[in-house]
Formats: sequence, structure tokens, C-alpha cells
Amino acid sequence: MQELITLQPWMATGLSKDVAKQIFANPKVELCAFKDGQWIRVAGELVEDNRREAKQSMLDDYPSLQQMYSADDENTLVFYFKNAKATFCSFTGAPETVEF
Repeated sequence: MQELITLQPWMATGLSKDVAKQIFANPKVELCAFKDGQWIRVAGELVEDNRREAKQSMLDDYPSLQQMYSADDENTLVFYFKNAKATFCSFTGAPETVEF
């Protein structure tokens, strides 16, 4: 099942957003998504990656973010997953788990 989804273990947000405050208060997160009858649940700990290169890479991969963020501003935050586990589920098969 995991061949269907590419996991990118980074995420971006702005320092001024509530989600950033929540992550700093409790970095343990879970994300869940559903597509074509399959669920993915990613659980782990988010760690800030404050390198300019990480910020620029995120902005290069998602150009629409460049309207709101810059690799050189004080607002742009990039996090990566640590001790993460992705679980792929469907109603027709056994769950599969990938750790990264």
C-alpha cells in the first residue's frame, strides 16, 4: 500500500500561527488523510529545522508558499518528523506500518 503515497517527512507553517504555538507546546502530532478508500495515519514528534536550506527547499517544492513565506524571514518554520510511524489502512486489507 505505501507505494501509492510518497511520504515527505517535513512540514511548514508560520511562527505567528496557532499551530506553531501548539507544536512548540506539544511536539507529538498525528496526521490523518483518506483517499480512494485508503487511510494513512502518521504519528510522530515534530522537530524544528531552522536551517535556511530546509526553508528554501520547502519553498522550492511548494511555490505557492512563496507568497506568504521567505527562507530569510523570522516567521517561516520548517519541522521534520522524528520517531515517526505511518500506518496505511483500508476496509479490505490488513494495516501496513512504516517507521521513519
